[in-house]
Amino acid sequence: MSDKSVHHHARTNGRTSRQSSATGSETDVDDHATDSGVNGHDRERIEREDEDEEGSGEEEIDEDEDEDDDEEPALKYERLGGIAPKLLIKDSASAMACANQRLAIGTHSGMLHILELSGQLIKSFQVHSAAVMDISMDETAEWVATASIDGQVVVHSVSTPESQTFNMKRSLRTVALEPGFAKSSTRAFVCGGMAGSLVLHEKGWLRYNETTLHSGEGPVWQTRWRNHLIAWANDLGVKIYDTVSQSRITFIDRPPNSPRADLFKCTLHWQDDATLLIAWADQIKVARVRARPRPVTVAPASAGAPPFIVEITAVFQLDCMAAGIVPHPLISPTLAPSSATASDATPAAPALTAFLLLAYTPPDVSLLAGEEAAVDRAAQARKAAERPELRIVSRGGDELAADALGIADFERWGCNDYVLVEVDNAVSSAPSPASMGAFGHRERYYIVSSPKDIVVVRPRDWRDHVEWLTERARYEEALAEIERQAAAGVTAGPGEDAVDAVRIGERYIESLISQGDFIKAASLCPKVCGQDTKRWEAWIFLFAKRSQLQAIIPYVPTDSPTLGHLVYEVILAYYLAQDRQALLQTIRSWPKDIYDISTIILAIQAELDRAPSSSSMQTTAPETVVLMECLAELYTMNRQPGKALPYFLRLRRPNVFELIRENNLFTAVQDQALLLVEFDHELIERRRTLGVDVDPQQSAAITLLVDHIHSIPIGRVVQQLQSRTYYLYLYLDALFRRDSQLTSDFADMQVKLYAEYAPTRLLDFLRASNHYSLEEAYNICSDGDMVPEMVFLLGRMGNNKKALTLIIERLGDVNRAIDFAKEQHDDDLWEDLLKYSETRPAFIRGLLENVGAEIDPIRLIRRIKNGLEIPGLKGALIKILHDFNLQASLLEGCQTILNGDAAELARQLHRNQTCGFFLSAQTLCPMCNRPLYQHTHGHALLFLCRHAIHVSCVTSDEALAQQLDHSLVGMGIGGHHGIGGKIAFTAMVKARINNNCPVCRRKAEGGR
Repeated sequence: MSDKSVHHHARTNGRTSRQSSATGSETDVDDHATDSGVNGHDRERIEREDEDEEGSGEEEIDEDEDEDDDEEPALKYERLGGIAPKLLIKDSASAMACANQRLAIGTHSGMLHILELSGQLIKSFQVHSAAVMDISMDETAEWVATASIDGQVVVHSVSTPESQTFNMKRSLRTVALEPGFAKSSTRAFVCGGMAGSLVLHEKGWLRYNETTLHSGEGPVWQTRWRNHLIAWANDLGVKIYDTVSQSRITFIDRPPNSPRADLFKCTLHWQDDATLLIAWADQIKVARVRARPRPVTVAPASAGAPPFIVEITAVFQLDCMAAGIVPHPLISPTLAPSSATASDATPAAPALTAFLLLAYTPPDVSLLAGEEAAVDRAAQARKAAERPELRIVSRGGDELAADALGIADFERWGCNDYVLVEVDNAVSSAPSPASMGAFGHRERYYIVSSPKDIVVVRPRDWRDHVEWLTERARYEEALAEIERQAAAGVTAGPGEDAVDAVRIGERYIESLISQGDFIKAASLCPKVCGQDTKRWEAWIFLFAKRSQLQAIIPYVPTDSPTLGHLVYEVILAYYLAQDRQALLQTIRSWPKDIYDISTIILAIQAELDRAPSSSSMQTTAPETVVLMECLAELYTMNRQPGKALPYFLRLRRPNVFELIRENNLFTAVQDQALLLVEFDHELIERRRTLGVDVDPQQSAAITLLVDHIHSIPIGRVVQQLQSRTYYLYLYLDALFRRDSQLTSDFADMQVKLYAEYAPTRLLDFLRASNHYSLEEAYNICSDGDMVPEMVFLLGRMGNNKKALTLIIERLGDVNRAIDFAKEQHDDDLWEDLLKYSETRPAFIRGLLENVGAEIDPIRLIRRIKNGLEIPGLKGALIKILHDFNLQASLLEGCQTILNGDAAELARQLHRNQTCGFFLSAQTLCPMCNRPLYQHTHGHALLFLCRHAIHVSCVTSDEALAQQLDHSLVGMGIGGHHGIGGKIAFTAMVKARINNNCPVCRRKAEGGR
């Protein structure tokens, strides 16, 4: 059952404990004096205020409590569940220990209960006849040792019936098992009590051996064993014993005038293998064990010194009595220490920097002054004790936090009735998510027991931190913490109310709206509402009711989730009234199916009808233009492109072409070709004025007309564009580039258009097309004095001489003349060119440089007149000779290669035809796939290509003479006797067979 009635201490973060000794003082076995740093032992008296004083100071206390509410507590509390409450109804707890996820509870009736940390009972033992005073468990929690005032120590196994009892004759107060007890062969433990002796028990061959480690200084109140070190406390102080060297290494005395040891117990806790925490009455000491330094020279006095020394690193004087102490890690950022540590850090200093102290305030100050005997005990018993407190104290002596515990019947209990133990989940082999504490660390928590109550103390985690922030309306910090944990992969379960980000976010939004910060409130809606459409709609309508719809519109989702149509229509109506440009952008960006398009169209159309000049083709009002754009977009989204097209044309928008393509409106614009082209060129000119380089050949209108000639006939477009010849040129040129056959009916028109708008492309068109009139094309070129085109047309008409004359006389281009002569393949044309070149040195040189197969260079050289000066003649002749030598060398090389290849192939053929190969009667005929030997008188033909074939597979002539040759019968090939007979038979077969090998012939024909 959870207990939330924990009172937060009024002195949180106050400095209530002070350090009263310097650090670094060393003690060894000979040190019997109090540490030199302790100057007196004055203590703060705890005085109760009278009732009238409490009344007069009530207002001041309320102010302090208000300040305390601003400080976040460090711990949270709940009572141990399971069977634990039932166990304490008729009995009371007297001792407690914890190890390996198990809890051992000893009672005043001598019972020992082993529980899980959840409170479920594992096993119960009746181990003693009187109260259990101390419990010790090994690391595995398999073995449990108990010490009782009945004078016995019982070591009991949890999982087996094994148990051993040791009778010490006198009342016992403490027991400690050696580390690794379950695996140790000695099974050692130490115990002590009212007899004043600390006795070590070790298992021998036949029985346990007892060794008295110390005696004679009063009762042994507590002992704790860690690694090789045993610490115990008696009336004079605390001692530490080394089991390896078997020597006592230190003595830490109690301050003079300390309260009675039997009334205020000593708590010993090993923080690690070398750090011992000592909490006794109103004082805390921290002892650090380290190896004794080796002296340079060994003195006789130090020869037998213990191997270890102890340093008292810190001493704290308290304003209360310490009922228990454990180390406490400073995990929560709210518990950062406010001052430096108590001592200079050493290289081996422990990482834990704070202590968790179970504080007890005595109900009667006379107990502190040693006047107990003079006080009436009945009067003492009637005084109610105060609530115990859990305080977190830093190593610098600062009290970081303090909570008053809601222990049941706390008024009846004394300091020695409380027990504080730590539970470290780090020892668990497989920690569960529940064992992970605040800020992602393994959870270390604590258990406080009183005779009738057991409280589990846990460090507050991030969930508690979020809840605390929410209670104080610090919603932004709470949400930031939730996001930080989510980014680290930490999430809360569905039942965690304290980390319900939606609930916190809604409360934060309500707070911001009440403060008038609508912008920030709207920015939180995506995180708070998430996928909840109802929550989204509720907040949107709330913003609309407050006339702050513009604040939340940027955050309204259109997908995942999609809200109701009414929400989006309200937003569009708001934009129609307040911001029409935003209306257009919203219509373009929003999905079309999240609102009723027809409703929005009617609203915008009504607004457009009220606007001036809305029906005119030339609109001037910017608001009217925006409304028409909105209608065009809406009609397009509503699959009504025919209604959208007039608005796009009125607006002169370039997306009219996409609209036509996407909605197949080609038949609707087949009579609007000129308007489309003019509109497109207006856009092109507009872009040119903006400095954009635009190619007219990339006209969107022309491309549209060319791509859809089946829906927009070519003849109809040509008829519309005849009044604008430039547009007609662009259209026919695009068609010609798409397919030259498309413009065959308009070839003569194209010649004229190319001559006017693209003369440089006319020659290419003349070469590519055969559908124009040569005479008309020649006249057009002649009118435009287009000599290259005229030469081409004359050559196509067969008037080569006139064409050559134009090249020579008008162009004077010898290379073009040579190319023209080469194209015509006319020897007379070459003769005319040679005659014309006889008196022109430039032409002679050009002909010499370009002679080839068409003209013999000797023929040209002989025509050169004596005395004619030809610039560059020497170089031309050298080139001719060089080319001739190169040609001759190439011919010789080719001939040599050809001869070598022919000889090699001839040798290979001869070798293949003369060498032998294996053949048997079972060899298959490649024509019929049957064995060559089928019957006695069968014949087979063997070709030089190594193919053996049945005669019947080559010819059907049945008149071939039969030949018998006994030398070949064994091989399955018959024949006549004698060489002469075989030669005659072979000659006869050759005469009958006219074709070559049928297998090779079939392969040559493409068969297999």
